[in-house]
Amino acid sequence: MGNGMGYSKRQFISAAFEEVGLASYVFDLQPQQIESALRRLDAMMAEWNAKGIRLGYPLPNSPESSDLNAESQVPDSANEAIITNLAIRIAPSYGKNISQDTKIVAKRAYDTLLSRATMPEEQQLSMNMPLGAGHKARSFTRVPLDPVSAGPDANLRYN
Repeated sequence: MGNGMGYSKRQFISAAFEEVGLASYVFDLQPQQIESALRRLDAMMAEWNAKGIRLGYPLPNSPESSDLNAESQVPDSANEAIITNLAIRIAPSYGKNISQDTKIVAKRAYDTLLSRATMPEEQQLSMNMPLGAGHKARSFTRVPLDPVSAGPDANLRYN
């Protein structure tokens, strides 16, 4: 998976079944069981998208148009959250209990995605942006001479 394309929907579903403890069962899944898991995955991602967690996941226009083999474009850092949270959603249908460890990992990974989604990226104010009334010395903002362009997950390079 080093090509940066992201897991396919099928890979997320297979990994979720493994997390539930049904790894060997994945190969025996009936098409309707895979469809059901796919609908749950799409629904979960639509719900996350509505909460501001936008990961590049291809949401279908209708359940019938969802492509199991579509590359998801989801960053690797989100895989664990998707897999563990999907596992929690499909486990009851198979009479499986989810381990406390998986629940903790799922919540922590989801909370991380949610906090990233609710933290707006910092933006530089433009030169002609008026400052508030408290600023008397200068009425317009200054742009730093050397703005930092690395984000929280990027490497900082020193020139």
